[in-house]
Amino acid sequence: MALYFASLNSGSNGNCYYVGNDTDAVLVDVGISCRETEKRLKQLQLDIKKIKAVFVSHEHTDHIKGVSTFSNKYNLPVFITPKTAQKGPYLIKHLTKTFTTNEPVQLGSLTVTGFQKQHDANDPHSFVISCKGTRVGVFTDIGNVCSNVIHYFRQCHAVFLESNYDEVMLENGHYPIHLKNRIRGGNGHLSNKQALELFLNHRPDFLTHIMLSHLSKENNHPDLALAAFLPHAGDVHVSVAPRYTVSAVYCVTGSGNTPLTQQVKPVQMDLFSF
Repeated sequence: MALYFASLNSGSNGNCYYVGNDTDAVLVDVGISCRETEKRLKQLQLDIKKIKAVFVSHEHTDHIKGVSTFSNKYNLPVFITPKTAQKGPYLIKHLTKTFTTNEPVQLGSLTVTGFQKQHDANDPHSFVISCKGTRVGVFTDIGNVCSNVIHYFRQCHAVFLESNYDEVMLENGHYPIHLKNRIRGGNGHLSNKQALELFLNHRPDFLTHIMLSHLSKENNHPDLALAAFLPHAGDVHVSVAPRYTVSAVYCVTGSGNTPLTQQVKPVQMDLFSF
């Protein structure tokens, strides 16, 4: 069965990622307002009624800003670990659901599996969303390429992959040294180079889409991230998740090692700032 995926916003100003099929969908993080989330789903002609849950990766504001309002308005369960919930969004108790690392959660026709990663948060997780053998990963806010990231990356037909900073731009930029060290110190974010190394060393034969995500406004540029990947991409479609608006909607269908893919063009949209 086909899975559709899109970024509603990606970056330190807010993160929200959609994965679903013809009947069911989930959001990973709602780091933009409820109003903007609604607008952007409508722009992409994605039906809110299909969304079955929100999964929270960690408690940083750019990932949880709109979680409470959105989930309360649409009566959606929010899957969050107890440690993340301690410092996370205020949630209505009956909507809060716990998930356990590496244990699948079934939501209609979708299966969502969370796994632990390295990041400077209370209990950070990334996710793989699957349906009948097709798998889409949401891998952002990753400090280093640990064994968990490698294990789940190797399973995916499509991935939102963090490519946060260019090493030269970060080194020569205006950030104070303590912030530079936080970003590149193993519990911060992946550079273009680190993301590319993951792709080159561990991509499965059936991977067809990479959406480079969570790019830094100050220490990266979409052209730099794409320039790192495109010479090595082959038949893998590489795109960048926009910082201030939606991406295209993509479709991937996994069938053994020969997935069929297509790109769905977005409708005309406006740019929003935060």
